[in-house]
Amino acid sequence: MNVQDSVALVTGANRGIGTAYVEALIQAGARRIYAAARNIDSLKDIVAIAPDRIIPVALDITDTAQVNAVAQAAQDVTLLINNAGVIGSGGLFTASSVETAQWEMNTNYFGTLSMVRAFAPILQKNGGGAIVNMMSVVSVANAPVFGSYSASKAALNSLTQDIRAELATQGTKVVGVFPGPVDTAMTEGLPIQKVEPSQVAEAVLQALGAGLEDVYPDPVSQGTFAAISEPLKAAEKQFAAWMPQ
Repeated sequence: MNVQDSVALVTGANRGIGTAYVEALIQAGARRIYAAARNIDSLKDIVAIAPDRIIPVALDITDTAQVNAVAQAAQDVTLLINNAGVIGSGGLFTASSVETAQWEMNTNYFGTLSMVRAFAPILQKNGGGAIVNMMSVVSVANAPVFGSYSASKAALNSLTQDIRAELATQGTKVVGVFPGPVDTAMTEGLPIQKVEPSQVAEAVLQALGAGLEDVYPDPVSQGTFAAISEPLKAAEKQFAAWMPQ
């Protein structure tokens, strides 16, 4: 996909990786960027980067009515970046663990599914375009204490494979991103190796230009997938062939 002159929508654009995506898209020459966040006031600084090209959008991806309203207003989108996500902690046996798991699944899985369902017809109308889904290395191996978050990302990983298979006939490219720990508010205080958000965003835009389906943007991610990426992709392609013609 040629990112230059694209029209992108980025969820969770008000901080971290979302902000990095908007900045990278501006540098790459995107024609228009819908920067979405639950609180539209939180987007003021990012809009100021290029007010002629960045449009702030109030969007809670768990609110289906809001998702559909944004889709109606953004009929020119050619690139959908599903970046919005939430993370809890404390393990599976705390008093609020079930509520935490529901919150994570509602956002990370069902919210992304709602976005894809709303924008797939728009992408088809505009020539196919691309969808980027933000996952994690914990999509394939659970991280204790962040167990239900890991489960929600594993669900999103599986969903992404299905989206890729179902939208192949309309020419929509579907990209899965599997970073290790990223230096954002979500990982604040964790004494682990982290990658900068800008490195993730730049790797994804490069992958779009190269036609790649999976992105491993940092050493932790690359090390995790070094031995398993090829057999996982082979199984995905095998199962994708089950799609009715």
